[in-house]
Amino acid sequence: MSAMIIDGKAVSARIKEEIKAEVSALKEKGITPGLAVIIVGENPASKVYVANKKRTCIELGMHSEEFALPEET
Repeated sequence: MSAMIIDGKAVSARIKEEIKAEVSALKEKGITPGLAVIIVGENPASKVYVANKKRTCIELGMHSEEFALPEET
């Protein structure tokens, strides 16, 4: 058995194109899929993660909403 190298960027791009098509089909039916994120506190790594999710949603034509709550929540 031999190992197979997977091109992660190519796989990701293909999946994103498939999702874009699915989102487009839903929008034609009046449905806009989306992602809501709840972030608690000011953790820099979490903020980067959430920003990346928002960017990806926009890229895919999806709605994105963020709810930021204080650390003490």
